[in-house]
Amino acid sequence: MSAKITRRAFVATATAAATFASPYIIRAQAQAPAAPAAPPAAAPAAAPAAPPAGPFRQPPLPFHESQLAPVIGQRTVFLHYGRHHAGQYNALNTLVKGTKFETMKLEEVVVEGNKETDRRIFNNAGQAWNHDIYWAQFKPGGAKAPSGPLAGMINDAFGSLDAMKQKLQADATALFGSGWGWLAQDGNKLVIITTPGGDNPLTRNMTALIGVDVWEHAYYLDFENRRGDHIKAVLDNIINWDVVASRLKA
Repeated sequence: MSAKITRRAFVATATAAATFASPYIIRAQAQAPAAPAAPPAAAPAAAPAAPPAGPFRQPPLPFHESQLAPVIGQRTVFLHYGRHHAGQYNALNTLVKGTKFETMKLEEVVVEGNKETDRRIFNNAGQAWNHDIYWAQFKPGGAKAPSGPLAGMINDAFGSLDAMKQKLQADATALFGSGWGWLAQDGNKLVIITTPGGDNPLTRNMTALIGVDVWEHAYYLDFENRRGDHIKAVLDNIINWDVVASRLKA
């Protein structure tokens, strides 16, 4: 018959068991690290640096980032406008601070900056202005082909709209390195020119009508290294010819 276990006997048995417990268990318990103290409250994250204050402001896009796809994809527009173009405006505002350029119009900065040995102001002013021309020509909703005086000038200079597109595509594709292809007005006639880097028709006393950016950031995500295919797609599909016609000088 099993013995009856009293409360006093149970307590005594438990105490003895604890006394003869494995020394490894006791040592582990003794060496267990204390719970870490709660970390101090994290300092609030620093706010992103504001763009440098200055006289020049990047114009807003005349379309939603997705509206030029598939010719120019949304990701390309986001990076091209939001990183490259914005960066050029920010750099320009920093560079002109305290200089004669600070009170000039952007077009004047391009022309006067081109006379300077230090090319930093010219490079950033030129690229800021070039991209203003570039983005505005893609405003949705306009004419898909030229008409009126613009159409007549294109025919006079190149023979046809298709011939003009083919020449602009060929010349801009052949431009070595980074730069731009332009349809420009030189006096009373139209011409196609290419410019390296951030240069543009302003430095040649010409009027820019169409600017095609052939820096790789303008097309590589969408067309990889097929620069010519990108230029053709731009000219065939997303030019607003009403905007182009509005740039003609009398």
